[in-house]
Amino acid sequence: MLNILARPLLRPASTSSADFDFLMGIWRVRHRYRVRRLAGCNDWIEFEGTCAARKILGGQGNSDESDIGMPGRRYTGMSLRLWDPQRERWTIHWLDSRRPGVIGPAVSGGFSQRPDGPFGIFYGDDEIDGRDVRVRYIWSRITEEGARWEQAFSADEGNSWETDWYMDFTRV
Repeated sequence: MLNILARPLLRPASTSSADFDFLMGIWRVRHRYRVRRLAGCNDWIEFEGTCAARKILGGQGNSDESDIGMPGRRYTGMSLRLWDPQRERWTIHWLDSRRPGVIGPAVSGGFSQRPDGPFGIFYGDDEIDGRDVRVRYIWSRITEEGARWEQAFSADEGNSWETDWYMDFTRV
């Protein structure tokens, strides 16, 4: 498996333990999900869900719990985000009810400020159908009332990416 965490990451222009403060609270989530990953598939499904996020460890981390209303495969999931002040980056872990007791591979990264607002990018390694892949999470369109998260995979060490999931958050 690739080991992106051992590679140096570009340091974001500005990042801190407050980067995810925008996410704290209760959200309605609109999902857009590619039916098959890295398979040349252009079929998407859309569905609703919810998310509740809160700070942990005195603000040095946060977690969220999500109800993911995927048609025919509804499940619950949880993100655990931990801030590393020495490395000035976040590590994000995912676990869900489809695989009890299993924590997925982590992604790491941080936020920078762009003209249209904060932008977060996080990379890690994973496996899909027995193939080593790189994974990328992006947080964008961040406002008081909403945000977008997206997930993409690369089977060619990051030379090209296929986005397979969008989540649009709207504050409740």
